[in-house]
Amino acid sequence: MSRTLFELENRVIIITGGAGLIGKEYVKSLVENGAYVVVGDINQTATNNLATSINPERVMPVYLDVTDPTSIQQMVRSTISRFNQIDGLVNNVALDPKFDPENQAQHTLTFENYPLDLWQKEIAVNLTGIFLCTQAVAPHLLRQGHGSIVNISSIYGMVGPDQRLYKKDNEIEQTSFKPVTYTVSKSAIFGFTKYLASYWGNKGIRVNTLTLGGVFNNHTDEFFTKYCARVPIGRMAHANEYCGALIYLLSDASSYMTGANLVIDGGWTAW
Repeated sequence: MSRTLFELENRVIIITGGAGLIGKEYVKSLVENGAYVVVGDINQTATNNLATSINPERVMPVYLDVTDPTSIQQMVRSTISRFNQIDGLVNNVALDPKFDPENQAQHTLTFENYPLDLWQKEIAVNLTGIFLCTQAVAPHLLRQGHGSIVNISSIYGMVGPDQRLYKKDNEIEQTSFKPVTYTVSKSAIFGFTKYLASYWGNKGIRVNTLTLGGVFNNHTDEFFTKYCARVPIGRMAHANEYCGALIYLLSDASSYMTGANLVIDGGWTAW
């Protein structure tokens, strides 16, 4: 297969939540494949540092709050002002509280006592934010007559969380749980993708979902061992192992693919 199929030479890609663990790897890979990348993230310092460390000429950092339509529109205006085009959008931003001391209190919430304000906050970022960002870039993609949108989901959007992973070995009664909002918001992405794929089917705009498994990020030995036992490959992913799939979905290599869900999970959902 020709290497040019996977190149993104001079294409302009917006990625939301691009300063995070996996987002950083996406940005590096996109630049390596010839793209200009607009990194939108609420952490302005991290975004600026990322652009400086990779290539300031190829990476444009932008402050982005996906719950604020004004912030989103400003990001799009800045992109058009600098590059005069948008070729792709990666809806990567999400609230996914990790199982660490800083977020421990949230994980003690059971479904029965999960607060409405927390539900609304996470849905606003994980789902409504994707809607708003996609809506904002749509006029430019339609004007150009082409574009690729990739919505990032999770295995926990396909299947329910295995709550056994979060029960500590020394506990009699489990005290930590993966929250309901994560599964609900990540599963809704599949419907959003299919709707837009069919809605824009003859407009030159492709929309696909990339579904990810767990990435190692200084997890405890207990959690790591339990997780790996659930994966046919026998380990968690490295942060850069999803880049190839993203390049594929944004490039001409996937030119006949839309409305699909590409699952990269080490086999988690195979059994």
